[in-house]
Amino acid sequence: MRFFFFYFKQRRAGTGVFILFSIIFICVFALYHLPVEAVLYPAGICATLGAGYLLFDFQKAFRKHKKLQKLQEMMAAVMEDFPEAVTQDDIDYQQLIQQLREEQRQLENQMSIRYADMVEYYTIWAHQIKTPIASMRLHLQNEDSSFSRRLSDDLFRIEQYVEMVLMFLRLDSASTDYVIQEYDLDRIVKQAVKKYASQFINKKIQLRYHPLNTTVLTDEKWLLFVLEQVLSNALKYTPSGSVAIDLESPKTLCIRDTGIGIAPEDLPRIFEKGYTGYNGRSDKKASGIGLYLCRRICRNLGHTITANSSLESGTVIRIQLERKKVEFE
Repeated sequence: MRFFFFYFKQRRAGTGVFILFSIIFICVFALYHLPVEAVLYPAGICATLGAGYLLFDFQKAFRKHKKLQKLQEMMAAVMEDFPEAVTQDDIDYQQLIQQLREEQRQLENQMSIRYADMVEYYTIWAHQIKTPIASMRLHLQNEDSSFSRRLSDDLFRIEQYVEMVLMFLRLDSASTDYVIQEYDLDRIVKQAVKKYASQFINKKIQLRYHPLNTTVLTDEKWLLFVLEQVLSNALKYTPSGSVAIDLESPKTLCIRDTGIGIAPEDLPRIFEKGYTGYNGRSDKKASGIGLYLCRRICRNLGHTITANSSLESGTVIRIQLERKKVEFE
C-alpha cells in the first residue's frame, strides 16, 4: 500500500497536466459555443487509455521495486542482475553504484593488506620479545631477594601480556591451529596451576583441588589459555583466602575464589571486549581483553563460560565442557 501511494505521488505531475489540458480544451470550446461533447468524448477515451497505461506501468514499477528489495538483502560485493535501465536516471544510478562498488573493493583490498602487515609485524614482535624475556628470567634465577622476586612477578605479567597478544592474533587468523580430540582434563588443569604456583605461594592463597578424573573433547592449548586467564583473574582479585577447582555435572569445570567479587551492574558485561568494570578501573591495569578472549575461544571450541558473583563473596567461573557443535569464527 505504501508503494501504491508513493507511485501515484510520483505520477501526479503528469496526471495534473492531462487534467489541465482537458480543462483548457473545455473552456475554449465553451467560449466559442462549440459542443462540449466533442472534447469530453476524446478526453474520456484518453483517460481510459491513460488508466490502462498507468496500470501496466504500476505493475512494471512494482516488479522493479521487489527486485531492488531483494538486492538490498545481498552484500554489495555480490549484487548483480540489476533491473533493466529504462531511463537515463536508471543508467546514471547504476553507473554510480558500479563506481562505488569498485572503490569499496579497492578500499577493502588496501585494508586487508594493511591488516595482514600489522598482524605479521605484531606476530614477529611477540616471538622476538620472548628472547629478552627468557634472558632476563635466567639472570633473575641467580638472585634471591625481595627486589628480584618483584622483578620476577613483573616479568611474569609481561609474559602473560605477550601470550595474550599472540592468542588475540591467532584467534582471527584464517589458519587457526585447533587440534580437537579427547584430553585428560586433570592434565590441562595441572599445567595452569603449575604456571601460577609462585603466585599462590607469594600471596599465600590456598588451592583446593581434587582430581577431576574425566576427559573432554577440546583443544588443549586453547583451553589451557582460558584456564590461565581465569586463574590469573582469581589470583589478582583475591587478597586472601582460597581458590577451588572442582567439577560439576555434566562436565562443568568450576573455578571459585573468595575474592572481592564483581559488582552486580558489571556482571552482565564482563565478557565484553574492553570492559573492565569497577574492579578493573580501580586496578588501573586491567585491559578488558582476557575474559573477552575466553568467551570467544570457548565458543569456537563448542564450550560455554559463565560467571556468578557478588561483592565481597568471591566469584565462580563455570566452563561447560560438554561437547557442542564446534563453530569456527
